[in-house]
Amino acid sequence: MRRNLIVAAAAGLVVLALVGVGGYVYFFSNLRSSPPSLALTASPTASPATTPTSLAGTWTVTTGSQARYRVKELFVGETAKHDAVAQTSNVTGTLTVGGDATGYQASGITVTAGLGSLHSIDQVAGRDVSQRDGLVSRQLDVQQFPNATFTATSASIPGSVTSAQVDITVPGKLTIHGVAKDVTATAKAQVVGDKIEIAGSVAINMTDYGVSPPQVPFTAVDPTVTIEFDLFLTKT
Repeated sequence: MRRNLIVAAAAGLVVLALVGVGGYVYFFSNLRSSPPSLALTASPTASPATTPTSLAGTWTVTTGSQARYRVKELFVGETAKHDAVAQTSNVTGTLTVGGDATGYQASGITVTAGLGSLHSIDQVAGRDVSQRDGLVSRQLDVQQFPNATFTATSASIPGSVTSAQVDITVPGKLTIHGVAKDVTATAKAQVVGDKIEIAGSVAINMTDYGVSPPQVPFTAVDPTVTIEFDLFLTKT
């Protein structure tokens, strides 16, 4: 009799466990969403009166700029990964442009994003994704390393940027968690009114920067991270 009770109890626990996992899988299947990758705004529509006659000079990152990270999460029992996305508008930076309409050269490029204001903007039904932010902050040691900074010596910009969206590639160094690594940013640029807009991304592996993938219950986190940016710069 006692043995039968033990067997029944064990079977009940197994059923409850299966129901719990099954319920978790059901609950999160197709009930999650992530914003699309950052990209340029609509094609330029500025009047000639507001378009700079020359791009040569010093440009400073201004209001409307933002940076994000995007990392893949896999929930237990799922086969499709979810994009965890966090964003900050605490972005600063400068660059200097030389040249003319036949071709421009940007130099002294520095862009810094404040990591302390990163906040999750994806959605998962039944889950407070903002709880991830505290964990990420600890993994990044934000108290000690509050910023991520990209620097580059130079980058070529086609002269047609004043009238069309152009592709640019910018090799430089990215510093996160006190570690600097060579990276290459791929982006598109355009002139919108009196501003230059540059949007693109950089792919990194967080372990290269001494950062381990966060340990989240029921979730496996990829070490590969895509850093996205959409920068607006004004001439100063």
